Amino acid sequence: MARPSNLIINTSMVVHHKYSHISTNQNILNFDVRLPVTNLIRDIMSTKLETIGKYESAKEAAKKMLNKNVSSLVVIDEEGRSLGIVTERDITRGVCIHDVPSKEYKIHHLMTSPLSMIEPNLTVEMAANMMIQNKVRHLIVNEGDKMLGIVTASNFIDYLNEQLDPAHPSTKVLRTLKDEI
Repeated sequence: MARPSNLIINTSMVVHHKYSHISTNQNILNFDVRLPVTNLIRDIMSTKLETIGKYESAKEAAKKMLNKNVSSLVVIDEEGRSLGIVTERDITRGVCIHDVPSKEYKIHHLMTSPLSMIEPNLTVEMAANMMIQNKVRHLIVNEGDKMLGIVTASNFIDYLNEQLDPAHPSTKVLRTLKDEI
């Protein structure tokens, strides 16, 4: 399936964001979902949180992401403390741009730090706004010093899908988007 190059999803229920920079050649999907957002982060987060050491290679990170079917890994130090996050995008951009073999490129050169964190008792809307404001795609869910899980775009797609009637045309679009990310 061909994807539009500049697809913007306007989900007024989750994201109260003005798209003042939209040009006329962009495709906009408007989901007319105006249900109140009352779910909490703990209701939509994934508890599948994988880690990797900061001195591991990009190749090892990519293998682990593939084997665990995740798009990111929390980077930890020797004592198990979280330092940052590395994503598929970080690996692709970092290794390709620097033209270094992936087995030689270390995670601590690729990771994003510090982590963007959110508490599990905050609302889904707050998480969406935090992602937009901080321009991040992953939020680590923590309670005190303990990491409980992660919130990603896939979690929001699942959440929106649950809010829509299965017969709603946007449900199919959301399923397709999830398959693509």
